Amino acid sequence: MKIISVANQKGGCGKTTTAINLASALSQNGQKVLLFDLDPQAHASLGLDIESQDSIYNVISKLTPRKLKIENIIRRVENSFDLVPSNVLVGTLEQELSDEIGRELKLREAIEPLNDRYDYVIIDCPPSLGILTVNAIRVSDELIIPVETSRFSMQGVDHLTDIVNLVKDRLNHEVKCRILVTMFDSRLRHSFAMLSTFKERFEKIMFDTIIHINVKLKESAVMGKTVSAYDKYCRGSKDYFSLAKELILLDRLDREKSEEKDQAREEIAEAPREVVRDEVRRENRIERTETTKSEELISEDALAPMSEQMQDIVRKEMVGLSKIRFSINAPEAKSVYVTGSFNDWSLDDTCRMHEKDGTWEAEIPLKPGLYKYQFIVDGVWKEDPKNARKERNSFGDINSLIEVSAGDQQAAG
Repeated sequence: MKIISVANQKGGCGKTTTAINLASALSQNGQKVLLFDLDPQAHASLGLDIESQDSIYNVISKLTPRKLKIENIIRRVENSFDLVPSNVLVGTLEQELSDEIGRELKLREAIEPLNDRYDYVIIDCPPSLGILTVNAIRVSDELIIPVETSRFSMQGVDHLTDIVNLVKDRLNHEVKCRILVTMFDSRLRHSFAMLSTFKERFEKIMFDTIIHINVKLKESAVMGKTVSAYDKYCRGSKDYFSLAKELILLDRLDREKSEEKDQAREEIAEAPREVVRDEVRRENRIERTETTKSEELISEDALAPMSEQMQDIVRKEMVGLSKIRFSINAPEAKSVYVTGSFNDWSLDDTCRMHEKDGTWEAEIPLKPGLYKYQFIVDGVWKEDPKNARKERNSFGDINSLIEVSAGDQQAAG
């Protein structure tokens, strides 16, 4: 179960909108999701048309006359999408917990009984940096910071990262931060200028997906629905669906890297140690240096057979594949991807395109078959303008089609 907090003390940045619609989009991607409304204003609960006299206050508080378990307050929103609602009493927890021992761990204790019941828990944090937000960060694996393209949002990111570092230093809990650009108005030159500034400073922790300004996002909240339930064909719905796909992919890549590291450590631990020291070094500095060098040699020896096996696997996989070159003319674009049914509509470095003289290109090895695809230009999904073969998809926009035959070396776009 992965726990993600959505936080920003600056109002009007799309925090609650992101929490609601990301949770919904994750559930549409086959994930079991719990949305946790930790905001005393209860905007996430109201945005889903759910009002409740019970909240996390009844689970954590020692003063409440109505003590409940967290399982008793969960409400169903959509298939595979549940909600822990909030109400105004949640705000009193800040004062009640101020003198409690272990006050930063109260939310973790409350969530523990839900372990393995959900794939994702999304926490909509209060618009402040108080005890409740610290509790959310302490229990989370990841922190999503939604930002609009303004200077004030950049300052808000700095304040939140200070809190994250404080939690890391004092509570010994490390949280990965990711920045999500929201409410992006592609009609304004200022938006692109600020986006460029954000990328220069935070590129390594920014989502590639951008949430564009869309009136349907506001209308859906007024109607008490997720944007996909309100209008699944609108840009807001597609943006959050793309964000969910990107998040799932990033989590999958992180798990694979972690598993590879664990496997490498096991093989290194089992490798024979052939370095024998003739005498004991008197200086600890020299001994540490020698140990480091020997470990490096062992690592290379242990990993050498693995790379040969990987080479054999790659050679076998490459048999029958054809290199297909995708291209699109987008001289003003900052980043372009090609994605489709050949990679389960994922976003990663294998489908990142490279620019030359305003044209973005990528070569992707494909097996024979018929594939659907689109380009993602600065977060905007686009059909291939040079490909006449198209079909309308369930979102109401257009997929381009390409058919690959054995031995093909063709170009798309």
